[in-house]
Amino acid sequence: MRPQQNNFNFITMSKGTVKFFNDQKGFGFIKDNDSDNEYFVHVSGLIDEVRENDEVTFDLKEGRKGLNAVNVKVI
Repeated sequence: MRPQQNNFNFITMSKGTVKFFNDQKGFGFIKDNDSDNEYFVHVSGLIDEVRENDEVTFDLKEGRKGLNAVNVKVI
């Protein structure tokens, strides 16, 4: 399955694992299952609460410093 870009500058349909998330600071990183890339995630990009090692689905959106995980849901 290859990610597809839509009209909102999202790359959709990614799955990964939460590698780190700091509740107090409101950010963390998700490792993509297909590419092994790690993506920044901000608390504002979460749909569900996440913890380290949670399996998640997410979209990617271009941020100021590269791609960020958004619409993050636990699976």
